[in-house]
Amino acid sequence: MLTRRTTLAGMAALGLSPAVAIAGGRSAHALCNPRASAEARRLYAYLWSQYGRRTLTGQQEQGYNPEGAQRELDYLHRVTGRLPAILGLDYIDPRDDDGVTQRALAWAKGGGIVTLCWHWGAPDIGTGYENSKKDFDVAAALRPGTVQNRLMLAQMDHVAALLGRLRVARVPVLWRPFHEFSGDWFWWGKHGPDAFKALWRLMYDRFTRVHGLDNLIWVLGWAGQNVDPAYYPGRATVDVAGADIYAADHGNLAPMFAQVKRIVGDTVPICLHENGPVPDPATLGPAADWLWFMTWHTRWLTGADQNTPDQLARDYASERYVTKDELPATLRAGR
Repeated sequence: MLTRRTTLAGMAALGLSPAVAIAGGRSAHALCNPRASAEARRLYAYLWSQYGRRTLTGQQEQGYNPEGAQRELDYLHRVTGRLPAILGLDYIDPRDDDGVTQRALAWAKGGGIVTLCWHWGAPDIGTGYENSKKDFDVAAALRPGTVQNRLMLAQMDHVAALLGRLRVARVPVLWRPFHEFSGDWFWWGKHGPDAFKALWRLMYDRFTRVHGLDNLIWVLGWAGQNVDPAYYPGRATVDVAGADIYAADHGNLAPMFAQVKRIVGDTVPICLHENGPVPDPATLGPAADWLWFMTWHTRWLTGADQNTPDQLARDYASERYVTKDELPATLRAGR
């Protein structure tokens, strides 16, 4: 019987990418945006080539703080001798919009992969993490011409302009908006699946059609406590699916992986889009083939109850995990 693994192996033996075109049609693993940039398509093909074989390491930076945003990277390099393949950044604080964009650009030019999220404060209240947990009238915001709609679109357009700077620099971005949408703690998740899907599709349309952001790879991230298929907006606007939960141990979170896979099947790769303890690479495999993990910042990386230096050094040296130095040179921005 042919499995996905044997199919990938057979394609590799023929010198074919897993994203090879199917007969007479689009790529079997095409990005949802048919006008995706060459850089985005190249990165997506690479991600598919790793999915089911290896898992990319990822680290979220702390973000805006007067002491700089390199703490997590410096710590990982000190205790492991390596850097993660993926750097996570966040448009959480407008004081650091330019800094986030510049750090993303520098990381990509240095051969790394960039993922961006947005802790979007309620548009009629203000920016920041705490305001992202306050409510917002999503129904009104989805009606053209309302105050809420104008505020929401203006803020979308502001972030689109920041992402546009990365597009001009030919930097592909794993774009992860409205994260943990199936929880009830952020305003975009407080109004149920239909409201969320309308927000997702509105942003997708505005970013791709109005702003021409062809450098985005769209990452959909459930809250692991509620991997509900009702929230799935469909393959036409999703390139990678994932879920997160801050587990108390280094297990592989296979039940959560299975929940996501029951929704998306083999149509998109599946990532662990946030985590505390890094999963033990020895436990990963068909039941938990996470495409990447993304350890959260500060204590979720360095806390003794989360990850120890010895354990991180072991994990980053494992054959299963891909670190920045192992990424192909063809992914370097500007090539």
